[in-house]
Amino acid sequence: MKKDIHPAYNGETKVTCSCGEKFTVGSTMPEIHVEICSSCHPFFTGEEKTIDTAGRVERFKKRQAAGKK
Repeated sequence: MKKDIHPAYNGETKVTCSCGEKFTVGSTMPEIHVEICSSCHPFFTGEEKTIDTAGRVERFKKRQAAGKK
């Protein structure tokens, strides 16, 4: 293995989620910001959350309603 080509490993990387959860992991980065973590992800919480991006959910619901008529 070549020497001096790998980034430095940081064992205490601080991760901050948009929900406010903070925890530490090992990484080559000193700080990481994420949008979804295990504390707020629907798979782990059991709650259904709809994340609407550019009105896609509303358009889908309109198409579903029009198809049922």
